[in-house]
Amino acid sequence: MASKGKVPQFHKMSSRTVAPRRKWALDLAGRRSERGGDFLPSPPGYMGSVMQVHAEGTRQTDPSLIIKKAWDIALSPLKSVPMNLFLMYMAGSSISIFPIMMVGMMLLRPIKALWATNATFKAIEGSQVLLQKLIYLLGNLANVALALYKCQSMGLLPTHASDWLAFQEPAMRMEYTHGGIVLS
Repeated sequence: MASKGKVPQFHKMSSRTVAPRRKWALDLAGRRSERGGDFLPSPPGYMGSVMQVHAEGTRQTDPSLIIKKAWDIALSPLKSVPMNLFLMYMAGSSISIFPIMMVGMMLLRPIKALWATNATFKAIEGSQVLLQKLIYLLGNLANVALALYKCQSMGLLPTHASDWLAFQEPAMRMEYTHGGIVLS
């Protein structure tokens, strides 16, 4: 470190000017070691430039793990049904952007999953693949049914004749309630 009155002296190194080294400074563009251009020492556990992989562990996979993973994939749509029920409850039945986005996502995700069923089970082989695909399809169909029920309860599905025919009058309500007072 330079004292108050002194200006630090710069050293000439390979046709460029650099400041004097401090113990906290690291010059990544400066000196290279004799090991072929490495800037820093090798980290602990590094064996050199040759990457050593445990070959036996990558070649053999446990069949029970594959079956377990296949069943996890097959049951994942059914596991999401309780969460979708809770989200349907929390979204409410009003027509606003948040509930419509929730219902839209609840409807689109299972439909996309139904289209990609073969791609989902492509890497899985075994005797139980057909049963797993069937359960996967049923779980996604259950999620689609929940989303359609929510659309119907919000009044978004065309379920009356007046929704389809221009000359048909919409259904009239017989009475309205407001704040506990019956208006007729």
